Amino acid sequence: MKYFYTGIRVRDLERSLQFYRKLMGMRVTRRGKMSHGGVWVELRNPGSPQRLELNWYPTNSKFFAPYRKGEELDHLAFHVTDVHSEFRELVANGARPEVAPFREERYAFAFVSDPDGIWIELIGRTKSEAETKPPQSSRGGRTQ
Repeated sequence: MKYFYTGIRVRDLERSLQFYRKLMGMRVTRRGKMSHGGVWVELRNPGSPQRLELNWYPTNSKFFAPYRKGEELDHLAFHVTDVHSEFRELVANGARPEVAPFREERYAFAFVSDPDGIWIELIGRTKSEAETKPPQSSRGGRTQ
């Protein structure tokens, strides 16, 4: 088996599409209508094999249920180059901050949430201390 996609139920399809397209940089790859009247839209980030399917169900659908703010889904993870700058940019553009950037070992993490309360993890490798220190000359002073 291979992981294929994550499907999430959304309350307002257009609002969610705007969030995932504009803030998260995803592109619509396919869309369709379900036999019971629901609508699905598949999205992807360029260069990533992961897929996200947004599902909207009308109230008369057998799949409709009152929305519980994403409690049945833990989070979606997006690999980013700079967790701190992505976090700031997403929050500045309307994402709800959940957990400010922090570091654990060689990775930085942060969490924001989408319009329906689903948490989104931002994860990225951090540079080692050796990579972030300015180069030094052989005499122990800084190089010019």
